[in-house]
Amino acid sequence: MKSNLAYGIIVFILIVSSCSNAKNMIKYEAIGYFSTEYNTKTGAPRQGVLQPDSKGTIILNDEYKAGLQNLNQFEYIFVLFHFHEAKGWENTVAPPESEHEFGLFATRSPRRPNPIGLSLIKLDSIKDNKLFVSGIDTFDGTPVLDIKPFLPTIDSKITEKNLMAEYYLGHHDEDFINDSLVKIFIKGEKSDK
Repeated sequence: MKSNLAYGIIVFILIVSSCSNAKNMIKYEAIGYFSTEYNTKTGAPRQGVLQPDSKGTIILNDEYKAGLQNLNQFEYIFVLFHFHEAKGWENTVAPPESEHEFGLFATRSPRRPNPIGLSLIKLDSIKDNKLFVSGIDTFDGTPVLDIKPFLPTIDSKITEKNLMAEYYLGHHDEDFINDSLVKIFIKGEKSDK
């Protein structure tokens, strides 16, 4: 009798914990992927806008092709993607070439609890389910989660405070993440120094 009661309690606890975890569960599936010349060996631009001539293609899954209607009216788009090469995360980050260490959420580090990337990239053209883009900063095969148009009247707010923070953080000290920085900044490997 006691073992049945203990078994019942364990089952109840497992059901309650799985229900509470299910509430917090969020699931996304890729809608396509990037095709680029960049990988963990070659490195990639740190921010695509700093390398406007970097080219690539977003290849959407066929079922989303109709969702591209009218997107070609926009010159720039936001692309949300999954940092598929990022490993682990830490609460504090020293951005490459920065002399400062900051809280993770004050940086654009790819190593995050939810490794989601956001890039503002130039839409050059669309053909079928392919978006030809420039100013990219992603590795080949990077899964795309969503695409949104850039709306300059609501998506841009330049303030002195943000400009000073960006300058202080040193976010643009290095334009290109090379293979050695990939090991540290994306994969979380320790420096040999």
